[in-house]
Amino acid sequence: MPDKLMIIMVNTDPTNPSETGAPFFQATVAAAMDYEVEVIMTGRAGELAKQGVAEKLFINKDNKKTVYDFIREAAEAGVVFKVCTPTLELWGDDMIPEISETVGAAYVISEAMNGNTVTFTY
Repeated sequence: MPDKLMIIMVNTDPTNPSETGAPFFQATVAAAMDYEVEVIMTGRAGELAKQGVAEKLFINKDNKKTVYDFIREAAEAGVVFKVCTPTLELWGDDMIPEISETVGAAYVISEAMNGNTVTFTY
């Protein structure tokens, strides 16, 4: 049975913050269940890793927590956050402190193909 969850956020659009809830919530729950969890942000979703972006977004108008609060909670639960190299090219290198590493396509593919990893995409 796999013991790692890799969540790839590529199509999640920061201009529609309600899309960000599920991946961060599921990552937090999986980490709380003692799974190894990585969230890799790339493409349009990579903007969430840029300083000052997620701090200004709310999943819904009634929720007082920012998207960044959800990222911090996931990190506190043990989720590891990474960005793909193109993210830096698109959004610059001023990343939130929760980003632990920059990875390339070969890393993402090798992890996704690993029989010990389940991959979700958003």
